Amino acid sequence: MIAGAPTPPGTPGAAPPQAAAATAAPAGFESYTETIPDTKVTFDMVPVKGGSFTMGSPANEAGRAEDEGPEVKATVGNFWIGAREVTWEEYDLYAFARRRRPAAGEAPSPADAVSKPTPPYADESWGFGKGKQPALGMTWHAASEYTRWLSAKTGKAYRLATEAEWEYAARAGGKTPWSAGASDAALADVAWYAKNAAGVPHPVGTKKPNAWGIYDLHGNVAEWVLDQYDAKRYASLSGQKSLINPVLLPGEARYPHVVRGGSFDDDAAALRSAARRASKPEWSRRDPQQPQSIWWHTDAIFVGFRLVRAAEEPEALKGFKSKITRESPDM
Repeated sequence: MIAGAPTPPGTPGAAPPQAAAATAAPAGFESYTETIPDTKVTFDMVPVKGGSFTMGSPANEAGRAEDEGPEVKATVGNFWIGAREVTWEEYDLYAFARRRRPAAGEAPSPADAVSKPTPPYADESWGFGKGKQPALGMTWHAASEYTRWLSAKTGKAYRLATEAEWEYAARAGGKTPWSAGASDAALADVAWYAKNAAGVPHPVGTKKPNAWGIYDLHGNVAEWVLDQYDAKRYASLSGQKSLINPVLLPGEARYPHVVRGGSFDDDAAALRSAARRASKPEWSRRDPQQPQSIWWHTDAIFVGFRLVRAAEEPEALKGFKSKITRESPDM
């Protein structure tokens, strides 16, 4: 069995079967640990075998919002996903390490060519600590640029998950509101949220993983995904017969982008696999700079991100990068 793949139906703890057969997994499609070059910092990637699933929530799901429907059938390809959210230990290497100067006659590396964040307006960790704590408070642009920097460092194409990939991984083969079940009774086993987090994020991977070996998809920090937010996105998809690797690519506007998963400060409904959240200018309302930072939010300390790497990158995502600049409009 592929590490991180669903448990076969009929075995103890098995997740419900997918709505359609998963795509064939390529050779070498297994869990791996990446070491960020020139450091001792590592992170783990879990393989997720692609397939079809029902994206969104049924009209009778408790806590459902209108932007979660109508439900649509989507198909995603094979991909790896970070077993845990990106930590400060990882993000600091990009955001705060000094840029290495090439030696005489040496060309700059691709990683050195990626822009790095300007200093934050306040303590970027907000007193929660660093190390294995989830990195938080960065903008969608900053999270996207981190994945581009990491890709240049490692030679592997890392990026943010699409909405479809994220929800597929969060559901882990099931159809219930949370991967832990149809009610929030067992949610505390897998998630840090308003009921048990004491108002703070916690070191990544300290709760139980879902059926596919992925930690903290529900709670701890909410997670940026790749897509631009559109409240009527599912309605626009519902008439299409074949949705393969759907994604709504963002443009130059700073807002809105999609956040998934809920956080340490949210109630159970916001942690549902189908729950969507749109970023907004109010997330930087205390930033006095004009224009405001494209790197840090002053009022969104609940948001972080995790990594994805496609086994075969969809054509639309090859070479994708953030188009946001200091001159970008809010909406």
